[in-house]
Amino acid sequence: MPHFNIHIQPTNNENIVKFVADSFLTQATSYEYKNIDEAKSSPIAQQLFHLPFVKTVYISQNFIAIEKYNIVSWKDVENEVATAISEYLNEGKPVLIETETTKKIPVTVYAESTPNPSVMKFVANKPLATGTFEFKNIDEAIHAPLAKELFTFPFVKEVFISANYVSVMKYEVAEWQEISMEVREFIRKYIENDKPILLDAMLQKQETAIKGNSEVKNNDTESYSEIDKEIIAILDEYVKPAVASDGGHIAFDSFDEETKTVRVILQGACSGCPSSTLTLKNGIETMLADMLNGRVTTVEAING
Repeated sequence: MPHFNIHIQPTNNENIVKFVADSFLTQATSYEYKNIDEAKSSPIAQQLFHLPFVKTVYISQNFIAIEKYNIVSWKDVENEVATAISEYLNEGKPVLIETETTKKIPVTVYAESTPNPSVMKFVANKPLATGTFEFKNIDEAIHAPLAKELFTFPFVKEVFISANYVSVMKYEVAEWQEISMEVREFIRKYIENDKPILLDAMLQKQETAIKGNSEVKNNDTESYSEIDKEIIAILDEYVKPAVASDGGHIAFDSFDEETKTVRVILQGACSGCPSSTLTLKNGIETMLADMLNGRVTTVEAING
């Protein structure tokens, strides 16, 4: 039985907070409950409705989101709720009792082009993964069933999964107008059938990597120069959201003060994108140069 850790994640809606688990709560299905009667299929949701401020409960693959009434502030109650959820899960109690009346949100997936003509982004109406996962081949996808099955298509070259989307890179043997509908429908049916996106082994691997990176960063914090921290902050605030919207991911690698060069790692649709060089030169490079008063003059991609 997995041991659950819960961390609190605010959302753009000040009344809704996500309580994110480090293991699966459900598979690829999401549930929404407006009151305790609707929550008959979810013992944990019913328990949460005993809290007087709980308005709506959402249960998804690896989180429980709660919308509150305005009678309390989240900062006053969120830690208490996180503890209650953690204790409930670690006692081995069920999240869901599947019934015919369990309210499932219908699955929709739409295809979205990216700046990389070899990559198409397939966006679902529910979260698929927390974090970023890149697979260059089927062997790397051993603990990622969705990616593994996508690699059975002869035209699939790479798969990138993050948030609520899957970015697929194709070989030149096929054109997107010929295959995008087939891939979109495959992903939609896969999610609709409650098949796992990522196995626990993959999530545990990511958690270990995150902890390791966190420890390295904590130990390395003093080695980061002030300009390193400024570059990272700019990338996180201004660049990452735009890159994610194009089906990719960008991460800071290093900065050379002598050559004034920033090195970044590109993943997903950005990796190998013909326009990535133009984006780096005319977009990110110009932004960093302007915002850091010329202390950065060049941006290079390690794998883009």
